[in-house]
Formats: sequence, structure tokens, C-alpha cells
Amino acid sequence: MKLVICAGPATTGKTSVLRHMVRKILAGGRKAAFLKIDVQYADEDLAFAGEFGIPTRKVYSGELCPDHCNVMVLGDALQWARKEGCQVLLVETAGLCLRCSPYVEGALGMIVLEATSGMNLPLKVGPMLSLADIAVVTKIDRVSQAEREVFRARIQDVAPLVKIREVHALHGIGIDPLLDYLDQSPDVLFNGDHTPQRMLLRGNPPVGTCTICVGKKEIGWQSHFGVVRPLENQTFYRGE
Repeated sequence: MKLVICAGPATTGKTSVLRHMVRKILAGGRKAAFLKIDVQYADEDLAFAGEFGIPTRKVYSGELCPDHCNVMVLGDALQWARKEGCQVLLVETAGLCLRCSPYVEGALGMIVLEATSGMNLPLKVGPMLSLADIAVVTKIDRVSQAEREVFRARIQDVAPLVKIREVHALHGIGIDPLLDYLDQSPDVLFNGDHTPQRMLLRGNPPVGTCTICVGKKEIGWQSHFGVVRPLENQTFYRGE
């Protein structure tokens, strides 16, 4: 089975890119499954099931970061897709804090960025870009050629080894190279009981969970402990 993990900020066109990929995967005679991970609302699973008739699931991360939720559910999702007889599992996850990265070793990591989001966006998205295999740039028809070149250069500044592909996600122009990268990616390996073999995240997750994450509401670093951030000191650890 091939695994694609697609991340990126909201409204960049992730779903449109994956829709065209699914269409081409099915046209090639392979069966695909789709998993959507979002915070509190998603209907992409219903759209994919209705349009393509493929197995789909969705998970609401709720209090969890969507990328953290991806880590939690990916093993079950791979097992589910295998039992459905699928050769490709496509996972779309919402990247919110831009500090986390959902990509795992042995899978195709793909970030979708929109060219209209500002020339400095690639400098802001962190490991979601730097740990990806492919950066897919959408909405290229809405910016000038000069802006497209600057956007590409910004991506290369952050991630010089990441492959860049410009696509027209509305009409599916430029999607074929993404399928070539998918075919070149390694297969997910499974145990005899259909569970995936040990898989690891690429890179390191954030350094820890702060007390705000676990429910403390008080304002001011003096009310918190662990990894905190005073205004005048950007790296500070305070014991309980």
C-alpha cells in the first residue's frame, strides 16, 4: 500500500489536489481510501464517497492538534484501508499551529501552499514544509510570473531539497507528476495480522505540553510552569 499525507494551511486547495489524484489513481486500476482529519467540521469524506465511491473516514481532533491526532489514528487507518483492499491511502490533515509536521517515514509527504498567500508564507510554515517531499503550489493563475518566481525562491530558501510543483487545482493541470512521485514512494509494510509495521514521524515534535494545553486559564507566565515565554525572555523553563 502507498501512503500519502497531505498537509497545509486552510483554503490552499488540498482537497482539490487530492480529488484529481484520486481520479487518476482509480483510472489506473488501483483502489484508494481517503481519511480527513480536521478540528470540528469536515464534509470532504462525504464528497469523496459520493463522487468516487471509495472508502472514506473522518476524524475530529477536538482538543488535540490535528497533526497530533494524525499520529494517534494513522495505525488504525492503515489497517482499515488494507482490510478494504486499497492500494493507496490518502490522508488530508489540517495544519494549524505550523509548528508540527504530520509526515511519517516511508510515506509521501505533501504540503499544499497557495501562491496568493503572500511571498513570505514559506518562511512561516516551518517543518510542515521543510520535512515534506513535495510542495504543491496552487492558485498560480492569480499572481504574476514574478510573484511565482519569488514564491518558489522562498520555498527553496526553507527547503532546498523539496520538489516544487505548480498546479491548477481547479482543472487538474499539473497533477500527473504527483502520481509519478506516489509510484516512486516506498510501500507501507504490514505484519501478518494486517497491522502496519513500526513507523516513525519525520523530525521531532514540539518540546512539550504547556499548562495552557492541559486547561489552566490564568493570564501571565507567573501562573504557569514548564516551557513558558515571558515578554523579555524568549527561552525560559520554570519548574512547578
